[in-house]
Amino acid sequence: MLEILSPLIGLPVQILRGNITRLQLDGRAPNPVTEEVSLVDITVNGETRQLDVEPHMPFLWALRDELGLNRTKYACGIGICGACTVHVDGQPRRACILRIGDVRGSITTIEGLGSPDALHAVQQAWIDAQVAQCGYCQSGQIMTAAALLARSPSPTDAEINAAFGGNLCRCGTYPRIRKAVRLAAAALAGDSAPRTR
Repeated sequence: MLEILSPLIGLPVQILRGNITRLQLDGRAPNPVTEEVSLVDITVNGETRQLDVEPHMPFLWALRDELGLNRTKYACGIGICGACTVHVDGQPRRACILRIGDVRGSITTIEGLGSPDALHAVQQAWIDAQVAQCGYCQSGQIMTAAALLARSPSPTDAEINAAFGGNLCRCGTYPRIRKAVRLAAAALAGDSAPRTR
């Protein structure tokens, strides 16, 4: 384990298992050797699961390594890029900085948003607007869009900017993301043409 001070967030982070995770705010690093393993009950994509894991494990690792839900991506590891965005009771959260022991509520991942036979309106809009270039950040972008449209069915440009302010796309597909959000809003409202504001 290597401990460093992150210049990006100004908090100490530790490198453990090849990934970066925040230290607890009291500065105490979880000790993977002495930390107790416990049973954690969580509801993911409508299915209640019980995991036998360390409570400090990043939720992203639990999703990917324990549950096999690997469409939620690992990118920055410090919660600033949005690639690992999931919904916790409908609210977008960064799975890389959320500890499994702190998870409360119903979780929805990109796998639970829609299905190949019945895509969510946001997923269909992403296809229609040809948003993805490399595609790596897109699951987090889609989850952010779905949460935005659930709370604001016809978002303004300012609301879209605010919602996506923490989601990074290295390919720069932001104009197509905005177009897809408008298409999804129109589809969810039953309109055939997206609204612009």
